[in-house]
Amino acid sequence: MEEYKDKLYKILAQVEKPARYCGGEWNTPDMSKPRKADMCFCFPELYEIGMSNLGVQILYDVINSDKDFAAERCFAPAEDFARKLKEENLPLLSLETKKPLKDFTVLGFSIGFELLYTNVLYMLDLAEIPFYAADRGEEYPILLAGGPCAVNPEPFADFFDIIVCGEGEEADLNILRIIAESRAEGVSKSEILKRVKSVEGAYVPSLHKDGEKVTKAVLRDFENAPYPEKPLVPNIEAVHDRATLELYRGCASGCRFCQAGFWYRPIRERSAERCAELGKKMVESAGFGEMSLCSLSTGDYTELEKLEDILIPYCEQKRVNLALPSLRISSFKSDMAKHSRKSSLTFAPEAGTQRLRNVINKNVTDAELDNLAEAFEIGYDSIKLYFMLGLPTETDDDIAGIAEICKRLKGLYYLKRHKRGLNISVSCAVFIPKPCTPFQWEEQISMEEMLRKQNYLRGLLREIKGVSFSWHGAETSVLEAALARGDRRQSRVIERAYELGAKFDAWTEQFKWDAWTQAFADCGLTMGEYTRRREADEALPWDFIDNGVSKAYLLKERELGYMEATTKNCREGCNGCGALKLGRCTVC
Repeated sequence: MEEYKDKLYKILAQVEKPARYCGGEWNTPDMSKPRKADMCFCFPELYEIGMSNLGVQILYDVINSDKDFAAERCFAPAEDFARKLKEENLPLLSLETKKPLKDFTVLGFSIGFELLYTNVLYMLDLAEIPFYAADRGEEYPILLAGGPCAVNPEPFADFFDIIVCGEGEEADLNILRIIAESRAEGVSKSEILKRVKSVEGAYVPSLHKDGEKVTKAVLRDFENAPYPEKPLVPNIEAVHDRATLELYRGCASGCRFCQAGFWYRPIRERSAERCAELGKKMVESAGFGEMSLCSLSTGDYTELEKLEDILIPYCEQKRVNLALPSLRISSFKSDMAKHSRKSSLTFAPEAGTQRLRNVINKNVTDAELDNLAEAFEIGYDSIKLYFMLGLPTETDDDIAGIAEICKRLKGLYYLKRHKRGLNISVSCAVFIPKPCTPFQWEEQISMEEMLRKQNYLRGLLREIKGVSFSWHGAETSVLEAALARGDRRQSRVIERAYELGAKFDAWTEQFKWDAWTQAFADCGLTMGEYTRRREADEALPWDFIDNGVSKAYLLKERELGYMEATTKNCREGCNGCGALKLGRCTVC
């Protein structure tokens, strides 16, 4: 260990942002306690991004709160640091104790985005660990994966021993207990994996049989669920440097393109009292200057006004900003924003016309857009709007509707305020047909059509003063769609792309489109095989996961979309999606 540390400290003086690799953050748990087993949480992105990830913070706290186990962390190093590791013949180390990753009991990868897949291999390469589970003997750690991409784990399944499909708070701890007890008995890795299959949500690719179902892991007692009351304070500024307060999981809106809204059902809320208690403890322990209310649609939280009544006086006393994330326009009330820093509000209409919003079940009306005038009255003069291009049934009239919304908001602002001008930031993603949604069978538009639509909208917005426009790259959108609906054959594609230099694919300046197109070709595949339209009765790679929401319900919602018919919000009554079999919904 000391030899590793000496080499590490030598490297730190030669790389950019060395604090990424030091560890020792404020609120770091005691790492000297005896361990029956340990886990290193690996986040395949840079430190400042990974330290903003709430899921990793929660699971890190869960493991370290157990008397028998310890959790450490490792983030994907920047390339200058990786080169130095190779030069010094130094394996990738954990932040806390500078222990080689290959010496841990378990390595747990949190995979939140398809364009992180090559970074998993990048970290394994630096850790001197074989990529494929079939190539790793008893001397290597057990590799576990989880996170949002476990909705469809097949593209990366061959790399891992275990994949947690669903929420990890209970599953990760149960798996670690089984591994620790089994190792104490001296049983083999294959026997350990057989035992792990009994854990809810645990998918063991090497032992999975055709026709077997894996039931999504769900945290049922959300009110009393563990939460990091003493979060780590990053050594350098993180992307989101604030106390993040999770109000509830799931979403009642049922937007037909939204994977998270269906995957995290049933909806479970924390009480306002519990949320306020957690928020105050995080601020007191970490000294954050901002508290963010975090959920898929914060304005829909049942006890939001009650929570604000508790937190607003506290935040004013402590001089802490109470931040609101992206809001649903129909749930916006000016009281929500009065006590936030008056810079910018964020909304996601998603589509430019009422017709297309009905198709995607985005229950936002033109009349509700007028409610944003309340924000102008209390001092806001900047709004961020998120839309999608390439949604099913979209026409150029729907795209032109985005420009019309901007003009409408400009007019409302002029009526309410006569100083300065309203700044509108329009951001457009490309629709990606994601698993576990009513649109999982849809075709993604071609790259040529993406570019045409983006150029058309850019021309319309250029004519409106005070409107800026940003958009997602066509190449990355196609790749994301291909990987999102991928199968086991893609493990070779990911490996080949990494061999060709692909890593940090989510960074525009790092993205290597040619490496990915060649990787697919070298493996005898095309991205078009995965972005094409799927038939309703076609077997899908992720069908073996029971996520609670039935396929029949998703197909029904798809048909309603083509009929331009909406489905009521879950808070107005249960729509019968099927998720209640996995736990009680607290709102319907």
